[in-house]
Parts: sequence; C-alpha cells; structure tokens
Amino acid sequence: MPGAVLDLVGAACLVAGAGLSLAAGIGVLRFPDALSRMHAATKPQVLGLLLILVGVALRLRTPGDLGMVVLVGVFQLVTAPVAAQMIGRAAYRSGRVDRSLLDVDEYADR
Repeated sequence: MPGAVLDLVGAACLVAGAGLSLAAGIGVLRFPDALSRMHAATKPQVLGLLLILVGVALRLRTPGDLGMVVLVGVFQLVTAPVAAQMIGRAAYRSGRVDRSLLDVDEYADR
C-alpha cells in the first residue's frame, strides 16, 4: 500500500513539473524582451525540473538512482542562476534591454 501512495505522489510531481516546464517554454516564446525571457527560462523551469526529479526519485527508490537524482538537482540549482546572470548581463551590454522597463538601472553610471 505505501508503494502505491508514493507512486501517486510521484505521478503528481511529474505532472506538476511538466506543467511548469511547459509554462517556462511558453513564456520564452511569448515574452517580449530578453530579461523577461530569461526570467521565464529560469524560475519555473528549475522548479519544474526539481518536481520531475522528486517524482522520479519517488518512483525509483534505489540508493544509486537517488544519488544521481540529487546530483542532477544540485547541478541545476548551481548552474541556472549563474547562466541567467550571464545571459542578462550580455543582453544589457549588447543593448537588447528596454531600459524604460527597468525599475532600477544599476549599470547606468558605468
């Protein structure tokens, strides 16, 4: 019985993660500027991937698989913010940011 409950919770995590990843993909296509697209590509996508990894971990339940799932999650959590920072900074420096949309422009004086 507990295995069936874990499978249902895992399935719910997989569906929720897939929905968030789909929302991230739609946001990347629909948002107008680079900073909005960067936000859409990192925030829901990372949470969606983590939910998918939780769903996979609940389904597999073996120590080797759980270790690999944890490594993938940690790597994603470490690299996604850095990649988003680099993309945003490159977009700003190349002039692909609508500065009228910014509330605070910390790079304006540089």
